[in-house]
Parts: sequence; structure tokens; C-alpha cells
Amino acid sequence: MNKKTIRDINVEGKRVLVRVDFNVPLDENGQITDDTRIRASLPTIKYLLEHGAAVILMSHLGRPKGGPNPKYSLKPAAIRLEGLLGDGVQVNFANDCVGQEAREAVVGAQWSEAKSRAPLQPGQVLLLENLRFHPEEEANDTNFAKDLASLADIYVNDAFGSAHRAHASTAAVAGYLPAVAGFLMERELSIMGKALENPEHPFVAILGGAKVSDKMGVIGNLLGKVDTLIIGGGMANTFLKALGSHVGESLVENDRLKDAEALAGRANLQNVKLMLPHDVMIASAFSADAERKMVDVREVPDTISDSGAGWRILDIGSETAKEYAGAIRGAKTIVWNGPMGVFEMEPFAQGTLAVAQAVCDATRDGATSIVGGGDSVAAVEQMGLAGCVTHISTGGGASLEFLEGQTLPGVAALNNYEL
Repeated sequence: MNKKTIRDINVEGKRVLVRVDFNVPLDENGQITDDTRIRASLPTIKYLLEHGAAVILMSHLGRPKGGPNPKYSLKPAAIRLEGLLGDGVQVNFANDCVGQEAREAVVGAQWSEAKSRAPLQPGQVLLLENLRFHPEEEANDTNFAKDLASLADIYVNDAFGSAHRAHASTAAVAGYLPAVAGFLMERELSIMGKALENPEHPFVAILGGAKVSDKMGVIGNLLGKVDTLIIGGGMANTFLKALGSHVGESLVENDRLKDAEALAGRANLQNVKLMLPHDVMIASAFSADAERKMVDVREVPDTISDSGAGWRILDIGSETAKEYAGAIRGAKTIVWNGPMGVFEMEPFAQGTLAVAQAVCDATRDGATSIVGGGDSVAAVEQMGLAGCVTHISTGGGASLEFLEGQTLPGVAALNNYEL
């Protein structure tokens, strides 16, 4: 990674504007149900505080459609962050991210002889209100970026999950301040970058999820790097049909059949072992209670089931799971994005569980394992195996675009080391 980090800049006595990813899930009462993303920001925030900085945090939350909406306020995140920081650190909250409210929260204000607001001091934290309450954020508006930059002396991007968006807080703002990476951003770029540019072999990539179209770019980029490519989930159905198998009523992207066939051909030409399911778990409906059975991929019925619906593939089969696990356990570098089946339903979670366990086993034997994408991350966490992988990426879309080899605007905007 050739991007400067917070270690490379003096923050003592400075106001530091940090782009974090506090886009956390909230319940109907506005309570945070998963604070993983807030916890991921703690090393950077604590480092800045320990080195004498006044820390100004900014983030988006949800899709408020360019206007204020109490449902998407970041105030619950300020409360949770204060509890996580502990040690008497107070997290102040500004009711806007730009304008008078934000400026007064940073530089202070004197309203009368009896009432005033003190400036933000080194060792203190301020969280600004949701960036997306202003449409200028997603428009990457330069004036909005200048307003954000005017609050601070230094800019830090620690929101890898938003780095693929060319927004004012991730791209334009970096043009007005010294701009460096936080620790989370550094870790994401270093670990994923090494996996793509200088992997230890054997290198195994595992791709799942619903659609081939979502992963076309990833597959194309990885074919020149991996030794084995494992395909599961709904996207496997498109490959299977493209290569001549019956898939019944399974989810298939018929407009991608030629693309899937071409990718399979490329894998063969580049000596990449392409692994597809040879047995599958099929069901008579998209339901945990549906009639189900394990069959060879050549035996998926085109006939209607007893329930009156067509059969569809909802998980890889047990023999396929064993073969996939065997290939994974022999790897030295593993990248996994996407589940093997409908893991949210217990009867169709076994393939994903087998893959997750194999990834853990390989990691314990010294492999570097990276799990990215919301569903695969949710799967390893649901199965209690998140602690045994090397790295869980915080960026869904950003991880995919990084794996595709695309330039991420939020990364490109950061200052480089002078070589």
C-alpha cells in the first residue's frame, strides 16, 4: 500500500476530520442492533486521541433521500461510541454536518455573557449529523466538501465500506486537506492488496451469492491470479445450465449463459481449476418447510413436484461440500465472497457451514483468509466462526470492486508516499 496513514502525519493539537462508516442497523425504536462498524473505528479514534488530536467524525446512515429525517439520525451512534470509548471520553454531537451548527460545535460560540459553547479541544470527540441529509454529499459537490474541510486541519478516511463511492466526504474533501488513511482502511488495503498482488499459493477463491452478473468482473480479474475457483450459490445455477445441466425452476440468469460459458473456457485456458457443484440440495419451494432431497446435478427434475411447483436448487450437496472443503483446506490464500446456498434457512445452510469450517481449518494451518460481502460475513458470524478467519472486510460493494481490480475513489484521493 503506497498511501500515507495517520502514522505519517503529526496530529498533535490539530483538528482531524475522520470519515468513518457508522452505517449501522437500527431497530424500529432507533436502537443499534449491531455495532461492529463502530467498533472497527476504535483503533483510529483512540490513536488520534492519544496523540493529542481533536477528533471530528462524519458518516452516512441509511438512505434519507437528501433531507433531514430523524429515523436516520446518527445520535444513537454517538451514544454507543461514547460507551465503547470509555475512560471518561465524551462524544459530543452536532445536529448538522455543515453550517453554523457544525462550526459552532468545533470552534465554539459566545451567545451571551452567561451562555457559550467552548471550542472542541484535543482529546475530545465530535460526531457530525448524517452527511446524506444534504444531497450535495452524494453529488460530490465541491462547495459542500470545502465546508466539511473548513472544520479541520487534517482529513482521515477510515471508511473502506464507502471508498467505492465518489462522494464529497470520501473524494472531494481530500482535495482541501492533507489526506491519509486510518488503521481500518490501511488493514483492508494491505491484506486484500497482498492477496491480489502477491498471494501465497495455492490461492483459492470462493464465490457465491445469487447472481453471476454481480461477480462477472471479480471472476474475470481473479482468473489471472487464483489456482482454484469455487462457485456456489444461485450463481452456480447459471454456470451449470450454460454447461448443459438441468436446473429445473432454479434461479438462473439466462442472459448471462454465454458469459458463464466463456468464463469457464477462460478458466480452462489459464489452468485454473473451476469447481462447480456435482450434487445439490433441491426443494419444491423457496421455504424451509418445503419438500427437499439431494440429487446429482444431472438429475434435477424438470417435472413438477408433489406440491405443484417446480424443483429448485437451494444449496450445494454433501459430496460437493466435501470436495470444496478439501480444496480449501489445502490453500495458503483464501478469498471468500458469497454463501453456497440459502443459508438463512437451516435446511439449506449446510454447504455454507462446510465452507466456513474449512476456511477456519485452513486459517489455523497458516493460510491467509479474507471474507467479504454482507451475506458471507453474516454467515460466518451466524455460525460463530468469525473469530477464526484472518480478515473480515467491512466493505460489501467496496470489497467487490477492489476484487475486480477497480480504482476506489476514496482510496485514490488519499496522499501517496513519494517514491
